[in-house]
Amino acid sequence: MGSPKALLRIGKKTFLQHIIGILSNQNFKNIYVVLGAHMEEIKPSIERLPVNVIINEHWQDGQISSLIAGLDVIDENSSDGVLVWPVDHPLVTDSVVRKSIKAFDLNNDRIIIPTFRGKRGHPVIFPKHLFKHLRSASLDKGARVVVHQHADRITEIETDEEAVTINIDTPEDYKKYVTINNQ
Repeated sequence: MGSPKALLRIGKKTFLQHIIGILSNQNFKNIYVVLGAHMEEIKPSIERLPVNVIINEHWQDGQISSLIAGLDVIDENSSDGVLVWPVDHPLVTDSVVRKSIKAFDLNNDRIIIPTFRGKRGHPVIFPKHLFKHLRSASLDKGARVVVHQHADRITEIETDEEAVTINIDTPEDYKKYVTINNQ
């Protein structure tokens, strides 16, 4: 991308601030933000927000290493699951998150995945009984392998929001999906 995705703007907020704002509207006990690359640049942008910052010293190992760093801090005795929201999916709305949480509250032993026209997206909720599987996932396949291994434990939440599938990875993606909406 050329700069940290977490600091890209969506309206008047950064991607990360926007996501935290949506999560803050939910009834979460704790919100954890895992930082790795560009930590020193990103951390000041969220200092005053109601989050717990976790530093992933092994961020070079890929996204799964950040998930593992977060899981290592979570108290499994007081958590039924974890909502995983990559920062490069900032367009997801409060409505999708609420629907996903509601589905998880009804089925807290299942993986909850929002979909758009049958295509799976983010954020994903994993139940605590899969934490050990996530911790042992291979670095190259990440959480995807856990989803595939537990295909019989998935609840898909169909949405009318393409945002669940939009991954902002390039300047072209940013221009196409975010810049136009910021005007």
